[in-house]
Amino acid sequence: MDDKKRPARILLVDDDLAITENLAAFLERAGFGVTVAEDGMVALNRVKECVPDLIVLDVLMPRMDGREVLRRLRQSGNWTPVILLTQVGAPAERAGALDEGADDYLGKPFEPYELVARMRAVLRRSRAGTPSLAGARLLCAGSLALDRQARRATLSGREIALTTKAISMLEYLMLHSEEVLTRERLLDAVWGWDYPAATRAVDTRIAELRRVLKDDAETPKYIETLIGQGYRFVEHVEVGK
Repeated sequence: MDDKKRPARILLVDDDLAITENLAAFLERAGFGVTVAEDGMVALNRVKECVPDLIVLDVLMPRMDGREVLRRLRQSGNWTPVILLTQVGAPAERAGALDEGADDYLGKPFEPYELVARMRAVLRRSRAGTPSLAGARLLCAGSLALDRQARRATLSGREIALTTKAISMLEYLMLHSEEVLTRERLLDAVWGWDYPAATRAVDTRIAELRRVLKDDAETPKYIETLIGQGYRFVEHVEVGK
């Protein structure tokens, strides 16, 4: 089969047989080729055998958890895109997942259609054999740069003043560039579901970013509004040096 036409190869890793059986069948119906691993040790072997295009990796597993699998992959120079499935919803926990090199994360329980949407978005952003945006310290989009470790943003080489939440919002938007992000998803990513904030808080931080970036909502360079859907970061994002 022409490599351009073959289904994306997915390695699905979860110790719950009920999940892997049902989810593998669903993903195959969605057009993916699926290989299953029941724990982290098996997953590392399957990565070598099937060379997946993307790994869907549960965090809580026996023998070796998903975080350790992810660390070993990245330490060995393997940059296969990874989506972590986690039952922990705290923003700090999810930020840690990205810092360790995951390309995205999804909390359990989740809708299979949401997982498929995330998978396709990650596959669109990924470049074979190169580090993901999620593992980069510096994100660059045109004249905009974000130092994730220092929590510092610059525009045309000059530091710009942003609130803590606006920096977190900008980071999430850049990490998920060209993907439509609902207000609810942004609220969850930046504030967490347990935080008493309404979706209006998302709009406030978007307005702050646009003001500081001098980004016109009518002809956006960075942040586009999609009526009834949410927001999208439209400028190309790459790993900075």
